[in-house]
Amino acid sequence: MTSQRLDPFQVIADPGRRKMLMMLSKNSLTINSIAENFEMSRPAVSKHIKVMYNAGFITIKDIGRERHCTLKKEGFNEVQEFIDFFDTFWDNKLKNLQDLLKKKNK
Repeated sequence: MTSQRLDPFQVIADPGRRKMLMMLSKNSLTINSIAENFEMSRPAVSKHIKVMYNAGFITIKDIGRERHCTLKKEGFNEVQEFIDFFDTFWDNKLKNLQDLLKKKNK
């Protein structure tokens, strides 16, 4: 059985997953330590972890009997490219407006 890969925006659309990603931005954490911060079952947290793993947002490393989750930059690339596109778009629009206002005030 293969799991369908969600696009990055579907991954970050869930507030719980966003909170987990924010937590992982500070440290690598075990699945149990992540689960302690949520009022959901351990299997529900594991399901969210699996979604983030399958989408390339995190890596999971077995250390002893524990599974440690760490952020993976590549998962965020498509989101960053989308944001960068609109940053450039709005920067260009504002520059054009600024140029127009300068011409008008001459």
